[in-house]
Amino acid sequence: MSEQQAFRDAMSRLGAAVNIVTTDGPAGMAGFTASAVCSVTDSPPTLLVCLNRNASVWPVFQANGQLCVNTLAAGHEALSGLFGGKTPMEERFAAARWRRGVTGSPQLDGAVVSFDCRVEQVVPVSTHDVLLCRVLEISRNDDTHGLVWFDRRYHALSRPVCGLAS
Repeated sequence: MSEQQAFRDAMSRLGAAVNIVTTDGPAGMAGFTASAVCSVTDSPPTLLVCLNRNASVWPVFQANGQLCVNTLAAGHEALSGLFGGKTPMEERFAAARWRRGVTGSPQLDGAVVSFDCRVEQVVPVSTHDVLLCRVLEISRNDDTHGLVWFDRRYHALSRPVCGLAS
């Protein structure tokens, strides 16, 4: 097994939230599915998003300089698949309901949380760009359950029911 394959197999064991990252601006509207998203700091609120420079959406994100990280809820598996494949952009966005955040980037109705951001810095690392994104607006939905990607499969999460006698 190659070192690259061993690394990919090991990373499949690292559970992560499933996100659809969107943008809209002068270069147009685009979106992709990502699990390589995490917090950097809360002062100021900053996320990082990793984006392959060979991805068809890369030029749009680079030119727009703004994005929204939409953390998917249980039940969004099919939508994740649309944004993770070669489906045309119009079809991707037509498959769900969206609203606009302060940057104008699409925020998914029903997402667990949406982080509307301005890209502050781009750090190239091998085949990817690491986008350091200043969070400008947060939209939470406390009525949903999370979705994670682990062991190359989706897993729905739910909150424990508190206050029930055992």
